Amino acid sequence: MTDPAAETAPTPSSAPQASDQYVQSLARGLAVIRAFDTDHPVMTLTEVAGRTDLTRATARRFLHTLVELGYVRTDGKTFALTAQVLQLGYAYLSSLSLPQLAQPHLEELSLRLGESTSAAVLDGQDIAYIARVTTRRIMTIGITVGTRFPAYATSMGRVLLAALPPAKLQEYLAGADIKPLTPRAVGTKKELVAVLDTVRAQGWCLLDQELELGLMSIAAPVHHGPEKVVAAINVSLQAQSVASKPDPKAYLDMVRAATVETARLVSADLSAKH
Repeated sequence: MTDPAAETAPTPSSAPQASDQYVQSLARGLAVIRAFDTDHPVMTLTEVAGRTDLTRATARRFLHTLVELGYVRTDGKTFALTAQVLQLGYAYLSSLSLPQLAQPHLEELSLRLGESTSAAVLDGQDIAYIARVTTRRIMTIGITVGTRFPAYATSMGRVLLAALPPAKLQEYLAGADIKPLTPRAVGTKKELVAVLDTVRAQGWCLLDQELELGLMSIAAPVHHGPEKVVAAINVSLQAQSVASKPDPKAYLDMVRAATVETARLVSADLSAKH
């Protein structure tokens, strides 16, 4: 009897090349989980099939398997991830000392400035948040540990991209799809490279309403050793609040100095631990 999960369906372009060690069913199951994101938290069977390039029958089989395992819930018409899916990343996060080391420093920085602070790492074309302290929501999209954004469009992403070796940066740029998210945003790879040159030279990044209008952020790199950048931290700011300060430039300079110093402290703790 033919397994429905083995039906022929287009293979996502991002999937690895098949080999004798490649388990297609596992890859497809993970693709179904990854199909859910901030913009698609709840989907119908047809939507899941479309986002994974699977047939409806194959997508249905994977979804109902995930439902039985507790990773997905359904009301009979739509599907959504459950909190249990976080267990899939727990082993990685629990073995990574960086979030635990960064968290108290982010809390102290947030308390000092009265602003939200975060830490993130580069993961492919995106940044992934690994630690977060929130004072108030200033974006239309809620940010939590695990949230991802395009690296080119964020202050932390630009800090991380600027630290890449030239060959790795060229690899990133070759696969990047630069789309300005606001009228103020960088719109071409050439413009992005120029920005990254500046970030690399100064050692920090100020993002002014390029990810979302009304949002500013300042980021600095976290080092492991004298040269290797392993993460970035940032402070999120409301542009209107900054503009209302008696001296906006002086305020941004203060935030920048505090962010850079906090990144230095996290770097020192990370290096001392290893």
